[in-house]
Amino acid sequence: MDVLQAILLGFIQGITEFIPVSSSGHLELFRQICQIPAENFHFFLEFINLGTLLALLIFFRKRIWRIIENVFKEKNYKLAINIVITTIPAGLAGLLLSDLIENNQFFSSLITISVAMGVVGIFMIAIDKLPHLSAIKDENHLTPIRALVIGLSQTLALIPGASRSGTTIVTGRLVGLDSESSAEYSFLASIPIMCGVCLKMFISEESRSYFGANFGTLMLSNLIAFVIGLIAIKALLNYLKKPRALQTFGYYRLIVACIVLGITLIII
Repeated sequence: MDVLQAILLGFIQGITEFIPVSSSGHLELFRQICQIPAENFHFFLEFINLGTLLALLIFFRKRIWRIIENVFKEKNYKLAINIVITTIPAGLAGLLLSDLIENNQFFSSLITISVAMGVVGIFMIAIDKLPHLSAIKDENHLTPIRALVIGLSQTLALIPGASRSGTTIVTGRLVGLDSESSAEYSFLASIPIMCGVCLKMFISEESRSYFGANFGTLMLSNLIAFVIGLIAIKALLNYLKKPRALQTFGYYRLIVACIVLGITLIII
C-alpha cells in the first residue's frame, strides 16, 4: 500500500464510518478497484478504527463525561445501562464470528456488499417516509428493550455494506427516536465496540506485528480518518435535522449498489 492509497483509505474511513453508507463496504470496494492485496487487509480495517474512535471521543467528550457523572455522582444509570445493553449483541457476535467473516470470501464479495448496501438503503428510504408512531424525546428516554433491539441490529454491521451507523439509525427510528437522536445514540453505543476492537488488535501478536511493520502507513491513514471523521460527525448531525434527510443516504446506497452489482454481474 503506497502513501496515496493510505491517504485515500483514511479519507474514506473518516467519512463513511459516520455517514450511514458503510465504511467496510467502501473500503473493500476501494481495495478491489486499486487491487490492494487482500492478505492482512482485515488488520488494516481494524487498526483504522483508531482514528475514528479518537474523533468520537473528542467530539462527544462532554457528553461522555456527563454520562460518567450521572453514574457516579447522581446514581442515574439509565443511559449507561442502555448503552451496555446495545453493545452486548454486537460484541458477542464480533467475538464469535469475526474470524469466520474475515476468512470467508462470501463477506468480501462485491455481490454481498452491494446487496447489503441496497437492502439497508431501501429501509432508510422507507423508514424516512413513515410517521413517528411512538416518538421518544431523545436517547435518554429509551427503554432497555428498545436499546436491545438497536443492539441486535448493530450485529448486521459485521456484513460489509450494511453499516453500523446505518442499521442502528434505521432501528433507532423504528423504536421512536428521530434521525438526529438515533445517530447520536448510534455513535455513543459504537464507542465500547470500537474500544473492544482496538483492545483485541493489541492483544493479538499477529496484529501487533502488522502494526509494527506498517506503523507509518497506519498512522497516516488514522490521522486523515480522525480529521475527516470530526468534520463528518458534525456535518451529519446538522444534516439529519432536515426533514427526510435519511432518504438521501438511502438513494445513494441504492445507486452505488446497482452500479457495483451491475458491473460485477457483467464481469462474471
